Amino acid sequence: MTVFVFLASLGGVLVGLSRQLNGRLSISTTPLIASFWNHAVGFAVLTCLGLFIGGLLPARAAEAPWYAYLGGPIGVIFVAACSWAIARIGAVNSALLIIGGQMVTGVAFDYIRAVPASFWANASGIVLIVGGMMVSRGRRKVDRSQ
Repeated sequence: MTVFVFLASLGGVLVGLSRQLNGRLSISTTPLIASFWNHAVGFAVLTCLGLFIGGLLPARAAEAPWYAYLGGPIGVIFVAACSWAIARIGAVNSALLIIGGQMVTGVAFDYIRAVPASFWANASGIVLIVGGMMVSRGRRKVDRSQ
């Protein structure tokens, strides 16, 4: 279990580092160029890893439905949007926005798929997320006025 906690923490640190680098790169260039370099480096690293470990091309990859390949274009848009947002609202606020969006979307997907869940737990979670984001925005405005 400790290994998985370590891997999850390492993944979070690497995602945060990637967002910071992309945000800094988008300030120097543009969000689309930052997204390009993010995907170029990721493609090179994952290709080398796939060649080294094996399984670069899964046996039945051609049989996957067309929408299975939408992750690439959606990822380009997401990385470019994150690079643009980090340069304008900062890393912490953009991370809060991403986490809040993921949580609310997850709850919405659960309701669409009729997954049994507690309405009050989900509703209070969404209220806490949105409330925390509002408190964060309010403090920033107050700090700048002094």
